[in-house]
Amino acid sequence: MKITPTAIPDVRIVEPVVFGDERGFFLESFNRRALAQAGLDRDFVQDNHSRSRRGVLRGLHYQIPRAQGKLVRILSGEIYDVAVDLRRSSPSFGRWVGVSLSAENKRMLWIPEGFAHGFLVLSEFAEVFYKVTEYYAPQCERSLLWNDPDLAIAWPACGDPILSEKDRQGARLNQAEVYD
Repeated sequence: MKITPTAIPDVRIVEPVVFGDERGFFLESFNRRALAQAGLDRDFVQDNHSRSRRGVLRGLHYQIPRAQGKLVRILSGEIYDVAVDLRRSSPSFGRWVGVSLSAENKRMLWIPEGFAHGFLVLSEFAEVFYKVTEYYAPQCERSLLWNDPDLAIAWPACGDPILSEKDRQGARLNQAEVYD
């Protein structure tokens, strides 16, 4: 696996080695030892899988106090995946990074604990599969406003995104509960 830091070094792009021939391809989507050697030694406790249509924006989600690290991968389609640093003590607090993930490029994104996460579906449909380091806890779930002008996330143009009510009501960064 090739693991590359993004503009926020704790958020990393994970690229598996892909073996392809006339039959198709093979790759290891998860290898605990390889991730541990890259400093990503985590216990994943739950796998999540969603399917969404073009224009759906999910996020920006996080949990307090039960923070989740996420290893995000795309099974079909393409998304623009975003992570926002909510660790007040971090030099990158309030900054975001966005990465295009697709079934074609086979890249994954590691989003550590302490970040809000969201994505916008760019293809007709997208299936997103992600491993998390903490169980889902509805009482701990928080939502950061996807279009907070203080964050100024450069979402790809798609018209008005399709949002859940929870995501329409997300908190602005200056009012959000964040990590220490």
